[in-house]
Amino acid sequence: MEKGEGRAKAVRTSKKDAIWQRRFEHHFEELRWLYMELYNNGAMFAELCDQMKRFYQERRAPLKKLGQERESDPDWYRRNDMLGMMFYIDHFAGDMQGVEDKLDYIESCGVNYIHLMPFLDTPKGRSDGGYAVADFRKVQENLGTMEDLEELSRACHRRKINICMDFVMNHTSEDHEWARRAHAGEGEYMSRYFFFDNSAIPSQFEKTVPQVFPTTAPGNFTWLPEIGHYVMTTFYPYQWDLNYRNPRVFNEMMYNFMYLANRGIDIIRIDAVPYIWKELGTSCRNLRQVHTIVRMMRMISEIVCPGVLLLGEVVMEPEKVVPYFGSVEKPECHMLYNVTTMATTWHTVATRDVRLLQKQLDIVSSLPKDYTFLNYLRCHDDIGWGLDYGFLAQQGFEERAHKQYLNDYFEGKTGASNSRGELYNADPVTGDARFCGTTASMCGIEKAGFEQDEAAMEKAIDLDVMLHAYMFMQSGIPILYGGDEIGQVNDYTYKEDPEKASDSRYIHRGMMRWDLAGKTDDPDSVEARVFHRLRELEEIRKREKVFVSCADTWTVETWENSVLCIGRYYDGDKVFGLFNFSEYDKTAWINETDGLYVDLLSGRTRKACGVDIPAYGFYYLKKI
Repeated sequence: MEKGEGRAKAVRTSKKDAIWQRRFEHHFEELRWLYMELYNNGAMFAELCDQMKRFYQERRAPLKKLGQERESDPDWYRRNDMLGMMFYIDHFAGDMQGVEDKLDYIESCGVNYIHLMPFLDTPKGRSDGGYAVADFRKVQENLGTMEDLEELSRACHRRKINICMDFVMNHTSEDHEWARRAHAGEGEYMSRYFFFDNSAIPSQFEKTVPQVFPTTAPGNFTWLPEIGHYVMTTFYPYQWDLNYRNPRVFNEMMYNFMYLANRGIDIIRIDAVPYIWKELGTSCRNLRQVHTIVRMMRMISEIVCPGVLLLGEVVMEPEKVVPYFGSVEKPECHMLYNVTTMATTWHTVATRDVRLLQKQLDIVSSLPKDYTFLNYLRCHDDIGWGLDYGFLAQQGFEERAHKQYLNDYFEGKTGASNSRGELYNADPVTGDARFCGTTASMCGIEKAGFEQDEAAMEKAIDLDVMLHAYMFMQSGIPILYGGDEIGQVNDYTYKEDPEKASDSRYIHRGMMRWDLAGKTDDPDSVEARVFHRLRELEEIRKREKVFVSCADTWTVETWENSVLCIGRYYDGDKVFGLFNFSEYDKTAWINETDGLYVDLLSGRTRKACGVDIPAYGFYYLKKI
């Protein structure tokens, strides 16, 4: 090497080290303070710091460059062009190489954020849909390899598409190496879980810890007769809870986190984050130490892989998930799911009454604009009716009877319903159940297609599109479930698979129907009618700056219980979205007298006063 070349390389290396050092020094004191408060173990903290630098040095140059760009533009993910799609790799495209082959289609949907549902190694038949991880550094063999993941991430980044994955922190599979060694009696590995040789302490936990699946997986512990111990299993017996009181657990899981980030992941979804710290005498939910751990994750990410976002899965109403955003000075998650609003949306469909939905949207609108929610009509999971029953009681709804009504409605049994779907985890004693179905089937597309009723199909498509238009109007980032863009209906073939037959959630996790996706060029097909109307909405959202996540949002009284009105304002632009949740024509009695508005879909000009809205119709009215 020439002398001049060597000097230039040394300067570049020094500059890279300076970037690392700046980030590390910025967070060092707080990171050390939090770590020592939790673990009081200087040696383990030093090891963590050494490993952070190693993972940073191993990070590919394009990822480092992308991180620097995002570091200088921290609002990059809050813009109005962000649109997500989630899917199971095998159901969508077979494997990771298949997903790469479908990137043209994904782009044609206007999507620039794909959430790959769990793809890490899991045991066959005991995976809970991929959430029982046996190896955090291995892809399921049928889906590909880590090299395939890196190649997919490169291909996505060339197209400016972001990749999201699930990081299951609360537990491992019973087949994970740690669990197998713990099962063999190795004390070091038993200490990474919660083992007890008698029922005394497990019984104390059970007094205060709620059950997640009381009908299908009762209790929070599993007895292992072959070794004479109980092990904590909050979710299913084959998912063993990790003991984050042990600093080795935290360190090793952070090494897994950084390893996966270095494969090119842009968004890491922290699964079941409220559960990760256990303490006797508590509910083992949302404890203070959980926030310490998430805050440390955020700092580790900002040091090693800035631009990698943390998405928290916290299944609570918006005002209660707020602590997981942290504070402006000490942020935790970048984004959280808007779970309760999703459930309330379907309650609104079934009741044709927007009052509860309006209340919840007002709560979200009142939160700081730095808080970014992910909005969706449905996801891979079931819909649980965790609604605000205190508020509903004032409207005459009794909790148990209303839950029964909602389940009956979406099964298509009552309330002039056109929905189709199935219950999940139904409990005959409490009357509780959750519901499963695709957006299209819940809107009536399945029923109308089966009955060959064109008038009903038109109305079902109107409802489907209206709900998406409303979702795009919410504050945050909209997420589609793969197949919803073409109105894909329930898939009942899961019942023919012995490994899936007992889990009705697979009804809406069906195989992507590429034969139907090919019909989007046929204007008479259901697929084209849904696809192109959604694309029109997506283009409006990307074109109009008022749809940025940080816009002012509020609801407007319409004096009609079936019609919701959402206002958005940003940088001089104002838009009102009007949404009719009824199968009948309605009038929104708003009275915006500040001039003329243009309908962003039709281009027609009108006043925003006494707006007549057709059944399941909507308007985007922009102030001229």
